[in-house]
Amino acid sequence: MQIQKYKYIIPALIIISVGTLAACSGGSPKKENDSPQVLTNVRSTKPDDITLTEAQMKNVGIEIGPIAQKNLDAVIKANGQLAVPPQNRADVSILSGGVISRISVLEGQQVKRGQVLATISNQDLIKIQQDYLAAKSNFTYVQAEFNRQRQLQDAGAGTGKSFQSAQATYNAEFSRIKAFESQLRQLNITPGRINNGNIVSGFPVVSPITGTVGKISANTGAFVQPGTSIMEVVDNSKIHCDLTVFEKDLMQVKLGQKVNFQLTNQGDMMITGKINGINKSFENESKGVIVHAEIDNRQHKNLIPGMYVTALISVGSHPVPAVPVEAVIRSGGRQYIYIVASEEAGPNKTSFAFKKAEVATGVMELGYIEIKPMTSLPANAKAALKGAFYLESKAEGGSDDD
Repeated sequence: MQIQKYKYIIPALIIISVGTLAACSGGSPKKENDSPQVLTNVRSTKPDDITLTEAQMKNVGIEIGPIAQKNLDAVIKANGQLAVPPQNRADVSILSGGVISRISVLEGQQVKRGQVLATISNQDLIKIQQDYLAAKSNFTYVQAEFNRQRQLQDAGAGTGKSFQSAQATYNAEFSRIKAFESQLRQLNITPGRINNGNIVSGFPVVSPITGTVGKISANTGAFVQPGTSIMEVVDNSKIHCDLTVFEKDLMQVKLGQKVNFQLTNQGDMMITGKINGINKSFENESKGVIVHAEIDNRQHKNLIPGMYVTALISVGSHPVPAVPVEAVIRSGGRQYIYIVASEEAGPNKTSFAFKKAEVATGVMELGYIEIKPMTSLPANAKAALKGAFYLESKAEGGSDDD
């Protein structure tokens, strides 16, 4: 009975073993058929490469192409401030002391040249007007006497001494009157108004230029000394930029060169201009020279003296390796591009393997940026010119190629 029992158990074990082997051997061919050999070859280039097919690249907007040689402007970076020329900034001062009886403007107000800004009361002004009127009255007699002596001199009836005395008196009184008139005009008082007997106790302070009223440093009722500035007027229409260029870059800077300005504290607003002046002496001990650049402000942007700027001075162009700005990826404080590591053509599709290449960047112009690879790249290397951000996100998120 036992022999007959083992007779049925052994064949059953053999059948189970054969079935298990058959099942194991049947799975392997199916796996090879599911994964094309071409993709296996591409992925084997390097573990960190990213492999995509042409169809996948088209779907996500990736475009590849050679790293082109572009004529980009070489630039010198400089820092500076906006400023106005001295002739476009005026301190409003008074020539004669007195009490401010009226201030007619506010800070930030637009004014024109000759517009009244304030009125100063001065008792000494009354005496100047009195002396002027007295001199005018006395001059009438002096002029009549001079004319009489000249007529006698011409007729040969007078003496030379009397004519010379009358002439000297006439010249002295005439000069005195002109001096009073000059004083009155400097105080913005018309002498003709005084001749009609209209004596005034105050004089107006007028704007010397057209511009905007700046800080007003005096109040109504305050006594101000002669030569004291009570406010300023600034004309920003001729605003320019004063840049500091250091000695090592100075020989490359020339008149007429294009400058791009970035207002660092104004949302990185960009303006343009050109070099119109270069100082010939160093500033203190900084070994820097002030370079002046006029600004193209046809868009009438609100530019104010004292604004800080970063400037790029274009000093010439030369061919450099360049890619579109969007082809450069910034990550971890470094900059990269994605280059094509390998390309495999299969019977139904072509696959590309991409890898990172660290670069340094230089000049940026017209949508392109200069690149300087940190390691040598293969000859005729191709890079991802568009869609590099997708490759970066794929590299950070995994290597799923679905």
